[in-house]
Order: sequence, then C-alpha cells, then structure tokens
Amino acid sequence: MEEATPNQTPKEFSVSPSDALSLRPSNHPGLILVVKLLEGDNYSQWSRSMKIALSAKNKLGFIDGTIKMPTAEDPRLPFWTRCNHMVLSWILNSVHVNISGSVIYAETAVDVWNDLHDRFSQRNDTRIYQIRQEISELQQGLESVSIYYTKLKALWDELSSYRTPPCCTCGGMKHFSDELDKEKVMQFLMGLNDSFAAVRGSILMMNPLPDTRKTHALVLQ
Repeated sequence: MEEATPNQTPKEFSVSPSDALSLRPSNHPGLILVVKLLEGDNYSQWSRSMKIALSAKNKLGFIDGTIKMPTAEDPRLPFWTRCNHMVLSWILNSVHVNISGSVIYAETAVDVWNDLHDRFSQRNDTRIYQIRQEISELQQGLESVSIYYTKLKALWDELSSYRTPPCCTCGGMKHFSDELDKEKVMQFLMGLNDSFAAVRGSILMMNPLPDTRKTHALVLQ
C-alpha cells in the first residue's frame, strides 16, 4: 500500500451552493429578516414572516428540525454548525431585546424556535378575539374604499392563519369556503359608508353573492 507523503492533505470537503448547508456571501449574522420584531402578541405574523424569509434562504430545516445535526465524524458538521449559528443570529436579531436575552444561551436554532412557539403561540385565543373585534368595528369612514378593503383583508388573512379548515372529500370544504367568503362579503358591505347604499343593495340582491374581490371591484365601479 502506498503511504501518503508528509505534503499530502486530505481532499477538502465542500457543499454545493444549492445545499442548505451552504451560505451565500450576502448572508451575515447582522441580518434582520422581518420588518417588525417579535414582541409577544404578534407571534403569528412574526413566525409566518420568519418562515417565508428562512425558506427563501433555504434554511427552513434549521427551525423545523428536518436538518439534523451531523455526527462528530461527519465532514458536514462544520458547515451545519456555521449555518445553525447564522440562523440563531437571525432569530435573535428578529426578536425584542427582552426576549432575546432569554434564549441567547440556546445551542440550536430549533431549540429557540420551539421555545418561542411554546411561550407565545398560547396567546392565540386572545388575538383571535382582538381580530374579530377589530373586524366588527372597522368602518370605511374617511378612507377610500380600497384602503378600507385592504385593512379588512389583512385582518381576514391573519384570522385565517389561526383557523384549521375541515379535511374531507365530501364537498364540505367547498361549502365551508363559500360560507366563509359570504361572511366576508357581508362584513365588507356593512362597513361601507351610506353613500354606497345603492350599490350595496344591488350586490345583496345577487344570487349567488359575488366573492370579496368581485364585490370590491363592483363597489369601485
């Protein structure tokens, strides 16, 4: 067997640029991935924004547990460690300072993610109540129809993120979706100014009712 000479070195291990264990030059520990930091009561919106950002960077597996820590003998370990620390930095940068201090000593990004989920996702019922109250109280007022509709749609979308739709193959899902959209149309029409009473009456006479986007377009005409 031919022995290695003193000048020979093991072949350097590398990962593909498309691999989740790779980092682009633009990725650095100071990045802030979301516009609004996690403060506690905004956990649902924050977690959704973080998942989108981490997915775009091919790092979602570091918070959902699908990218496991390699063994000590695995040549990928240094790459995993570097990426794990990078994701940890991004999470710490994206939460309020009072929250970051409570998770800064965690070793892995998935541990921090699960900790934040366990602490702040429990406030869902309170937030759902707040959203429903905001929807019931929202009126067009001095806003344009489009701005009023945009505010209402943001509340609908956030509320939807808390809702678990029924899973079935008997047509119940379509009925659930139709009833939900009908409720949204009613909410939108109820908040319009009285100057839209005529078009509101015309829309309510339609059978079936148009969806929210079509209703919005009809009001703008």
